[in-house]
Amino acid sequence: MPVSIESLDALPLIAILRGLKPDEAVEIGEAIVAAGFRCLEVPLNSPEPLDSIRRLRQALDGRALVGAGTVLSVAAARAVAEAGGQLVISPNTNVEVIAETKTLGLLSLPGFFTPSEAFAALDSGADALKLFPAEIAGPKGLKAVRAVLPAETRIYPVGGVDPDSMSAWRSAGASGFGIGSAVFKPGQSAEQVGRQAATFVAHWS
Repeated sequence: MPVSIESLDALPLIAILRGLKPDEAVEIGEAIVAAGFRCLEVPLNSPEPLDSIRRLRQALDGRALVGAGTVLSVAAARAVAEAGGQLVISPNTNVEVIAETKTLGLLSLPGFFTPSEAFAALDSGADALKLFPAEIAGPKGLKAVRAVLPAETRIYPVGGVDPDSMSAWRSAGASGFGIGSAVFKPGQSAEQVGRQAATFVAHWS
């Protein structure tokens, strides 16, 4: 059964686990889910990312969505599906990757920075959009592009978001967030990662 983007609406925070290693994946994933997150992304430029995705999906199935980030090609999207990934997240707008992701039955969250990229992504079937790099666009940039996109479009700023800035982003129209090093950095313990994740959940709530 295809995954629905609506399943993230209650807590639309995506933990970006860049640098995650397979042997720590489940422990880190469990800590983040225990804090309240319901979506985990393993960027494909991490060590053995497909192995981590496979392990996370097996451990967290039914409790959290697991997918890949930095997905730049159709072949990579297929590999993510074969590993059990449920969503494909990219830093860019590649209409072929978006179309293939939807053909595979996965959620598609491509990156955009301009209105042209946003509309191209939506026309190709994207489920939600990732505003990247968000720290350059800022909440004012989000508010401007939000004004021309369909009202129901879900936009997730990624890059430089911290707990204190979340309210300004939400006021500008953010639907959720992708959060990277503020939740997880390689070498941090599961306990520390869990605490950092819980801070974001508390500020969202």
